[in-house]
Amino acid sequence: MQISVTFKNLDPSDHLKSYVQNKLNKLDKLLDNPAEANVVLSVEKIRHIAEIKITGDRLSINCREKTSDMYSSIDMALDKLEKQIKKNKQKIKNHRQGTRSDPMENKALPDDIPLTPMDEISEPQIRIQNIDFKPMDVEEASLQMNLIPDNFIVFSNSRTNKVNVLYRRKDGDLGLIQPRN
Repeated sequence: MQISVTFKNLDPSDHLKSYVQNKLNKLDKLLDNPAEANVVLSVEKIRHIAEIKITGDRLSINCREKTSDMYSSIDMALDKLEKQIKKNKQKIKNHRQGTRSDPMENKALPDDIPLTPMDEISEPQIRIQNIDFKPMDVEEASLQMNLIPDNFIVFSNSRTNKVNVLYRRKDGDLGLIQPRN
């Protein structure tokens, strides 16, 4: 990590400069790519201010701390900086994981939970319902339709061993959906 330390309204001190460099070198292990750190140490009346800016590949983090002691300002700024670096790394990690996984592969969803889109665009909601279907013929499925309140029944056709859907039409008759050969 390239570190530049600037002093404002303060006498340049090698001890302060080496203190900042040692602390930033410890934070360097948290960074994946090379970065550049600009540190500005200044004094305004009784306030000791430590400003640190780290820039690198896809990274720009700023922090500023004011206390009555320069060393505590540096320590507090570095603590703040460490939290921001960890937060940024976690954010990148979560973003990368989110692009790899397919949302339809999430098998932990319970039945009858409507999926709503993340943004507020008016899209139709998708309702997922897991059902069990058993083998039966079309006649038996039509008898089952009279016993259940649903408008459709999914079953495995015992003659073709393929999944079929028997549904109640608007005119009261029944319709059958079956796959082609």
